[in-house]
Amino acid sequence: MIVDISKKILIVGLGLLGGSYAKALKRFGFHISAITKEQSSIDYAIAEKIIDEGSTELDERIIGEADMVIFALYPHIFIEWIEKNQHLLKSGAFITDVTGVKCSVVYKVQEMLRPDVEFVAAHPMAGREVSGVENSTDKIFAGANYIVTPTEKNTPEAISTCMELGRLLGFANVTALSPEEHDEMIGFLSQLTHCIAVTLMTCNDKEDMEKFTGDSFRDLTRIARINDLMWSELFIENKEVLINHMNSFIDKFNELKSMLEAEDVDSMRAMMRHSTRRRALFDKK
Repeated sequence: MIVDISKKILIVGLGLLGGSYAKALKRFGFHISAITKEQSSIDYAIAEKIIDEGSTELDERIIGEADMVIFALYPHIFIEWIEKNQHLLKSGAFITDVTGVKCSVVYKVQEMLRPDVEFVAAHPMAGREVSGVENSTDKIFAGANYIVTPTEKNTPEAISTCMELGRLLGFANVTALSPEEHDEMIGFLSQLTHCIAVTLMTCNDKEDMEKFTGDSFRDLTRIARINDLMWSELFIENKEVLINHMNSFIDKFNELKSMLEAEDVDSMRAMMRHSTRRRALFDKK
């Protein structure tokens, strides 16, 4: 479906990710519309030719004409939107999302969704430490990963459409996981890393430290500049998985601490060599 540029795409939530999706898809000639809270975001996106039209209201025409709807909303807001407004979607519409947790979202949405509308969830593993459509860029997708999380309720055609969307956006890797596999993986690769960055940034409040730091500290704490509203919700929605990963991290950290206390250089070096080998696998090709 998506390769047909006569199809209309609606983005609900025109922030950093929503705006970046719009920029990437506009290059192919799709008609892009948007619904978002702030009129200033609509005005900016139209002026910059990021979208063709938009509204801060539930515009029935814009929603009803959309062949594909991309929801770039917080998880609870996305669920509420579907519950209250799905009657506005056209029959046969395809919808997807960008939410960072899946088990608590996918099954709820699919359970309540009309049978003539199909939802295939996806997670673009891309972002920046800024927000708003004015900071959007399709360059954040280059070299990044895009995860599709289908269920048994999804058709092969819709899954294929969602994966093709990821390729059109410019992601380097487009893969599929179950919602459960996704949340387990993301709990470690994304949520735990944000927990570590926040903890490191707040465990020492000594003044003027920024005057003495090197790149290693800046690199390690880059994601500590965090959207507290969004990330606290993501943590809670994946609480059990995240706590398990936090406990594993604490155990491994304490293992390194014990090596240091015992001045066990051989064990420390072995752990560091293992770390070096593992880290090489994560370098962007």
